[in-house]
Amino acid sequence: MVFFYFCQVISLVKLSQIRISERTHFKNMSDLTVSPLLDSSLNPILHSMHAMGHEHILFCNDNATGLKAIIAVHNTVLGPALGGTRMWMYQNEQEALTDVLRLSRGMTYKNAISQLNLGGGKAVIIGDAKTMKSEALFRRFGQFVNTLAGSYITAEDVGISPEDMVHVSKETKHVVGLPGKSGDPSPVTAFGVYMGMKAAAKHQFGTDSLEGKKVGVQGIGHVGAYLVEHLVAEGAIVTITDINEAALQQMSAKYGVTVVAPDQIYDVDMDIYAPCALGATVNDETIVRLNCGVIAGAANNQLKEEVKHGQLLMQKGIVYAPDFALNAGGVINCFSEVEGLSLEWAKQKAEEIYTTIDRILVRSQQEGIPSYQVANQMAEERIQSKGSLNI
Repeated sequence: MVFFYFCQVISLVKLSQIRISERTHFKNMSDLTVSPLLDSSLNPILHSMHAMGHEHILFCNDNATGLKAIIAVHNTVLGPALGGTRMWMYQNEQEALTDVLRLSRGMTYKNAISQLNLGGGKAVIIGDAKTMKSEALFRRFGQFVNTLAGSYITAEDVGISPEDMVHVSKETKHVVGLPGKSGDPSPVTAFGVYMGMKAAAKHQFGTDSLEGKKVGVQGIGHVGAYLVEHLVAEGAIVTITDINEAALQQMSAKYGVTVVAPDQIYDVDMDIYAPCALGATVNDETIVRLNCGVIAGAANNQLKEEVKHGQLLMQKGIVYAPDFALNAGGVINCFSEVEGLSLEWAKQKAEEIYTTIDRILVRSQQEGIPSYQVANQMAEERIQSKGSLNI
């Protein structure tokens, strides 16, 4: 267990938190002299950091409030690492660590490809968002965020509300998405997904019109619900699914959309599959079932195995709109708050996601490589360009 393992180390150095840095490899932590940790090949966490290019990981524990959290800072070349905090009841701590590592790297790429002067980071709080929230827990989390001295800026994500971020903001100024400011990023995220979906449709169907297109939306939380609104308004034929039965019935009554059980969404006859819940839904089991020409949704890390499944989609002729480029509207919304820009600016910037997805898909076709690979390269090129200036 990740937290159990690090409790062994923490007990040696009498810390309430532990911060691991790929750059320092503990060299500046004179009290920490556990030699096996110095070699990343012998330590699974340092090995993962090295493989994915992370700068820092902060493990947070507070017995009084029940807080268990991990903050991952992936890259700060372009600016401070901005990324939301997710509260989820992970099956185990290793699952939480894997999630935060992938999500934080995705934020680096998302911010880079969106031409934002931000790096990538993410945080996860291990717990049930329905039963374990408290002001004390979020304020303690805010204190941990504050120890990073602005290298990480947090915001809301799955399981977190703007009101929760208010509690965090009482302990740190490094938080965005607060009520009365940029607020809930979901509407801007959904609008960006909608625009990018239209660009992907143009490449597959020859037109960016979604009128009459059959779209399966998996997950009707805040972003998914706003996306359905856009799709119905354009005349798309929408099928939805979610684990929240009450939300499904409400959406069905409001928009006249079709409802299916969660596992049935992969078998629906659809032109576009829009995953808007958790990640890894494009995998060995689902790819063989999917009957669609486009995958374009708001979820992060949609490809369970990026290389394998990205290649499989290309071989099947399915146009994939890379998730971190498609769902960048949320971080654009947060960036507007950081820079003091208007909501109208954020919406106009999110509209540019159409052009971003178009550029990715054109280059994918020209170079004969999967779209996810093109998107990664485009993000890396911007980071390397800034990094080469040594500023």
